[in-house]
Amino acid sequence: MKAAIHPAYNDIRVHCACGNAFLTRSTHKGDISVEICSACHPFFTGKQKLMDTAGRVERFRRKYAKNAPAPEPAKK
Repeated sequence: MKAAIHPAYNDIRVHCACGNAFLTRSTHKGDISVEICSACHPFFTGKQKLMDTAGRVERFRRKYAKNAPAPEPAKK
């Protein structure tokens, strides 16, 4: 590598909105704040968070509930 052409690669602290903080290395100067990290992301935790934004999930359920087959009446 040529000398004096590469940026400084420093240790920085990453802060997540969930409260998790960890050290990493980056060319970025100062701390980094993120909204989601590997400690709270559903892919890594295995916990699915269903966020209903503007009622889209409920609208989807209403739309396709009409197409679902009706349950058969119980025979005596």
